[in-house]
Amino acid sequence: MPITEILQKNADLYPNDVSLIEINPKFEKERTSWREYSLIETNSREVYKKQITWQDFNCRSNRFANLLLSRGIKKGDKVAILLMNCLEWLPVYFGALKSGAMAVPLNYRYTADEIKYCLELADADVLVFGPEFIGRVEEICTKVKRVKTWLYVGGDCPTFAESYEELVGYCSSKSPAIKLTDDDEAAIYFSSGTTGFPKAIIHKHRSLMHSALTENNHHSQTKDDIFLCIPPLYHTGAKMHWFGSFLVGAKSVLLNGIKPEWIMKVASEEKCSIVWLLVPWAQDILDAIERGDIKLEEYDLTSWRLMHIGAQPVPPSLIKRWKKYFPNHAYDTNYGLSESIGPGCVHLGVENEHKVGAIGKAGYGWETMIVDENKNPVKRGEVGELAVKGPGVMTAYYKDEKATAEVLRDGWLFTGDMAEEDEDGFIWLVDRKKDVIISGGENLYPVQIEDFLRKNDKISDVAVIGLPDARLGEIAAAIIQVKEGQTLTEEEVEEFCMDLPRYKRPHKVIFADVPRNPTGKIEKPKLRKIYCGESVVAQQNEIK
Repeated sequence: MPITEILQKNADLYPNDVSLIEINPKFEKERTSWREYSLIETNSREVYKKQITWQDFNCRSNRFANLLLSRGIKKGDKVAILLMNCLEWLPVYFGALKSGAMAVPLNYRYTADEIKYCLELADADVLVFGPEFIGRVEEICTKVKRVKTWLYVGGDCPTFAESYEELVGYCSSKSPAIKLTDDDEAAIYFSSGTTGFPKAIIHKHRSLMHSALTENNHHSQTKDDIFLCIPPLYHTGAKMHWFGSFLVGAKSVLLNGIKPEWIMKVASEEKCSIVWLLVPWAQDILDAIERGDIKLEEYDLTSWRLMHIGAQPVPPSLIKRWKKYFPNHAYDTNYGLSESIGPGCVHLGVENEHKVGAIGKAGYGWETMIVDENKNPVKRGEVGELAVKGPGVMTAYYKDEKATAEVLRDGWLFTGDMAEEDEDGFIWLVDRKKDVIISGGENLYPVQIEDFLRKNDKISDVAVIGLPDARLGEIAAAIIQVKEGQTLTEEEVEEFCMDLPRYKRPHKVIFADVPRNPTGKIEKPKLRKIYCGESVVAQQNEIK
């Protein structure tokens, strides 16, 4: 069943129930009351809180679908979306699907050149963009020949675009008569681009629907749950976790901000029951609690039942700290890639907290396999490449048969992640295949070293990369971000690492910030560009 039918069902069953709430904490000081706004009352983004019902959501999607059809958009055409998280994001997405077009979400951090590259790679026919991107879009709008329709969401529409709000206001709110099937192509998502320009990933409607079923099976969302969505909606992770709530018509909150105080305040005031965090955000919340910036007694968090983390390996020490302050929270982690429609192809399960650190077992409707370089299964306990198989595997990389053939074989998606399976059948990530450091003939897995270093109470974040070495080929270098207000020296790090086997100890320590992309993944190519090939000297012997 195409996922658009779920939206129609929710509108029929719960027309007046709130579907989405958008909260912008930076505008809180400007409000004079707790009055809640809808976009019918104001198009301004500069309000603290706005919301729409399921009927609003469905009508907005239908209007946009009918606008696209009036512009000649047909099945298989591409509609790109370049918006910050806002109330219009998901209605635009579903409107594109309802028209029969493919939705093409774009990373809001893309430069003008990257936006142009992705629009051209995906053969986009329409771009919907917000005020944050006027400059970047204006820079390329005359250079991208295929895009004929530039739609602007917001006030003061630039001259090179058309006003989305004005145009959809004239369109019918009735569902367009476009027949969709599970085998129709639904969306193009882009890989994270941490290894260069991103690849375009094709998913069918079947993939989207399966992600909703998987997420709901894993976390048992009901109509009464309230999901707090913080990560960007262009990414499969945020949207596919939301799909579990969407499936049952539950309310969700879009929070535009990641400050620990904002997360706690909104979770408290909106009675959120499910919160998905990235590792840095969970770390920031714990640090704020321990500094005294957050006082838990000031918040009502009794509704919060589940905290789950994805998008990257989760340090066991982080969850141990979390449970100290939130002993009643169920914890879960999910593993996935954009190529496997986001999270859930591997899943720990709330009942398996004793296995914190593992990514889990095959998720609902999925199969897993760990293979050697010849794609043959390895023995349990041996390290190999993780492969997954299920209804959520991508169709292909768009216009890239060679790259597709490298990762897809007989329905199996070869992830590029190195993993091992323990005696109980739980899978543990070891590292990205391309990130393995070969030092003096030994394979070093940076994630293992990073997990060890994160046990140090003075370390806020850490990334381990390989640096060229004339004798050993490569050496491990640890880029360490020290906690605010703490002091740490290279000698202290070396002493702390004495509990590691000698060959796993970092040969070099660099005190610097650890860059992460919007989905929380460490940007190791950026670090390699900074440090590799150069004579690296620690920035300081001591840092505060």
